[in-house]
Amino acid sequence: MHAQFTQTARNQVAEDAVAAKIAKDLTWQQIADAAGLSVAFVTAAVLGQHALPRESAQAVAQLLDLDDQAAVQLQTIPTRGSIPGGIPTDPTIYRFYEMLQVYGTTLKALVHEQFGDGIISAINFRLDVAKVADPDGGERAVITLDGKYLPTKPF
Repeated sequence: MHAQFTQTARNQVAEDAVAAKIAKDLTWQQIADAAGLSVAFVTAAVLGQHALPRESAQAVAQLLDLDDQAAVQLQTIPTRGSIPGGIPTDPTIYRFYEMLQVYGTTLKALVHEQFGDGIISAINFRLDVAKVADPDGGERAVITLDGKYLPTKPF
């Protein structure tokens, strides 16, 4: 296992991968299917937020016509964080920021009341995004964040 100390190399792989995804008219689900892992994890990995296992990295690189070095980069532990400092300006990302601004303390209060002092892991974690019909018309986004609870341990 190797780790990155900056985001530069993984960002370049992400840019190349997204360009290939567009050129080949692929979906994130098709890329995840090639990798043999969940669509959320593979998307995050290709965008530079996770390391892929060797076989998955090679399958993704092959599907996207990326070179061997890109396959190696996809296996490295990244320097995580995809939102530069300050308030996000992309409207979709901003809405998540807004949700945390409005409901962050509520989530914290409810988690601590139900679980005690600790955190919800973003490492031992599952993410799902689903589109469902809105009974009032249109569509709704159902986003499931499923993280393992890790209690604080006095030492």
